[in-house]
Amino acid sequence: MSKRIILACLAPALLLGGCGGTLNRGLESVHQPIVTRTDYVFDVASTGYGLAPGETQRLSGWMAALRVGYGDRIAVDDPSGSTGAREEVALQAARYGLLIADDAPATAGQIAPGTIRVVVSRMKATVPGCPDYSHMAQPEFNSNTSSNHGCATNASLAAMIANPADLVRGQPGAGDGSNAATSYKAIDAYRKAAPTGAGGAAVKSESSK
Repeated sequence: MSKRIILACLAPALLLGGCGGTLNRGLESVHQPIVTRTDYVFDVASTGYGLAPGETQRLSGWMAALRVGYGDRIAVDDPSGSTGAREEVALQAARYGLLIADDAPATAGQIAPGTIRVVVSRMKATVPGCPDYSHMAQPEFNSNTSSNHGCATNASLAAMIANPADLVRGQPGAGDGSNAATSYKAIDAYRKAAPTGAGGAAVKSESSK
């Protein structure tokens, strides 16, 4: 009987102890964007001077099915080094406003003789675990941030970023920390823009007299 009483008294203390555990004592969110990459592979037959007959249509249909668009990276893995086949793939990529990458990522399986491999790499940024309301923001006596802290900001960043790879390695900047050519473009466009009042006063029509 005494053991049951002791356990009954300890139960509320254990529950309170779980609620007061340390979550995040800093201001940096524990929910950070996670970048994943998926490689889509398509093998097409080629000849010594370009793609085999009918392969261009197959490649075009495959790209349309993938809904290739901005942010995708297209590469050609051609062991034979046929420039004609690469140019035909580049023409298909140009329909979506994309260029062929200089190098192709490593993919599973060997490329059969007489074929080339087209690889479309697609990256996506997500913030798993958001929203997170597992821990109340108030009352808080241990100076922990809310479990949902940073979810809105990082989820918006992951959704809006044009190239998710920038979250991993960023973009190289100018060596001296400034780019005069880029700054001049903005200033020159501002100077050459016509004033908003260049049209003059509005002329009343005959019907308004």
